[in-house]
Amino acid sequence: MSDLSNKKCIPCEGNIPPFDKTEIHKYLKKVDGWDVKSDQDKSFFLIKEFTFKNFKESQNFINKVGDVAEKENHHPDISFGWGYCKIKIFTHAIKGLAESDFILAAKIDKIS
Repeated sequence: MSDLSNKKCIPCEGNIPPFDKTEIHKYLKKVDGWDVKSDQDKSFFLIKEFTFKNFKESQNFINKVGDVAEKENHHPDISFGWGYCKIKIFTHAIKGLAESDFILAAKIDKIS
């Protein structure tokens, strides 16, 4: 498989199944420091916390993440504050993970 950060996110319209645990672990090895968690409905998502020296650095980072997300047309959930940013990625249409989620994670890692 090629470097995920060089790939393009592909919009999902819900016509594919989400990755199973085997596929998730295969892709998880290709991104740096992301965790896989599951919601109450057992759907999986990627999550990672980034730390910064202050609020301005956090804000600058999320602005860059927003630019990447908009370019890829794949939008993560972001929370941030003084010195931190948490990013949660999943594909809403399938309530789980697909390759595009890992592509976005790899692109975000290139920012930090």
